[in-house]
Amino acid sequence: MDALVSTDWLERELGASDLRVVDATKFMTGTDRDARAEYEAGHIPGAVFMDLAELADTNSNIENMAPTAEKFASRMQSLGLGDGSRIVIYDDSPLKSAARAWWLLKLFGAHDVALLDGGLAKWKAEGRPLEMGKQTLRHRHFTVWRDAKAVRTKEQMLENIASGGEQVVDARPAARFTGEERDPRPGMAPGHIPGSVSLPHAGLFNADGTWKRGDDLKAAFDAAAVDLDKPLITTCGSGMTATVVAFGAHLLGKEDVAVYDGSWTEWGADPATPKATGAA
Repeated sequence: MDALVSTDWLERELGASDLRVVDATKFMTGTDRDARAEYEAGHIPGAVFMDLAELADTNSNIENMAPTAEKFASRMQSLGLGDGSRIVIYDDSPLKSAARAWWLLKLFGAHDVALLDGGLAKWKAEGRPLEMGKQTLRHRHFTVWRDAKAVRTKEQMLENIASGGEQVVDARPAARFTGEERDPRPGMAPGHIPGSVSLPHAGLFNADGTWKRGDDLKAAFDAAAVDLDKPLITTCGSGMTATVVAFGAHLLGKEDVAVYDGSWTEWGADPATPKATGAA
């Protein structure tokens, strides 16, 4: 299974015994949309709902940090996701939140994971089938491990400012990167991590919501002055759209990519961390 699958492919595969479809829609806090309610009102047949808001480390005071391996495995088993599953994830969010689910699954050891190109919006626009209500699958065993190489901590980010060994790519909107626009979360300083470059996640998509591919996708990275020959760290506001840029790099064949999970929620709230404003 490719990392990105088409709506045609998915409709043909629906009903396969090893296929698991996941709705991983998540919205920014404060919006009037309810991801779970929208899932129950209409989702791709057989899809289960992955609550990304609940898939977080409740012992951390930083928003949206990855959960423990044990908690993740337990939630995946209850969703019927386990060893031997082919997992296809989609969303219907401007955050492109399916990428966060993809990153978490890869972080914790899942092998065969893909995103649905164009998400639920494309599926609906093409008049493909939907079902309502909740979907429950029997529990499956999920063998979990955690890939420490895929995550960066604040301490590692501080070390990287000094060493410059990894290029930091910020997925937030450009005005948030420059500091012209304040973070919506209270208590956050404006600006970005010194030495990082700006690549807003929306720039990785075509007008119809499908992913850019090949030369078009590489051009988006090139325009942001991202050096794909260097290891990358992606960051954003709370570790959500950072995973979109990480997936985009994955589509270009790049594997040495990590996510700064604390992102600006951690960095911008700490008066001791250095900040930069203006363009990179």
